Amino acid sequence: MKQALLIIDAQQELIEGNEKEKAVFNKETLIRNINLVIGKARKSDIPIMFVRDLDVAEGKGTGFEIHNGISVPKEAKVFDKKATNCFHGTELLTHIQSHDIKHVVVMGCSTQHCIDSAVRTATISGLDVTLVGDGHSTADSDVLSAEQIIKHHNQTLHGHYNVEHFSVVRNSEEDLFQPTHDSYR
Repeated sequence: MKQALLIIDAQQELIEGNEKEKAVFNKETLIRNINLVIGKARKSDIPIMFVRDLDVAEGKGTGFEIHNGISVPKEAKVFDKKATNCFHGTELLTHIQSHDIKHVVVMGCSTQHCIDSAVRTATISGLDVTLVGDGHSTADSDVLSAEQIIKHHNQTLHGHYNVEHFSVVRNSEEDLFQPTHDSYR
């Protein structure tokens, strides 16, 4: 089964915060885990795709770029988006389908927005998803702490399904590119 690593909005200003927005929760661990999974993907010759949000740092400069602590492979494909959903208005799904990818491992920011919509859209688009439970983050909201938001989404998205395709949540230390979806079917 062909698969890919999809890292969403792991951008400098989104992770570090700015004068208006707080940094994401546990940012050092997030960056470490993203790099760990990138290393696993490269070792297994798994394609790596990044998505950048054009709203971050007004779509320009250092703040817009992928976080400087993340080891971005030269061969990684980068997509820019205008919407919360990384599949909306981008060539991401077309790219995935043209490469016959059936399983995506998802990481990045922000949990309750871009990560949630990506996981749900991927399952209705014919993909199995592994969400890296310790590989996505967000900042506190007015209602919940970032840690609560992350735990809630890990619980909610584990087993989220659209009949044929669904998501599971696994951690970065696991062998994420050996999908476990069939053991749940």
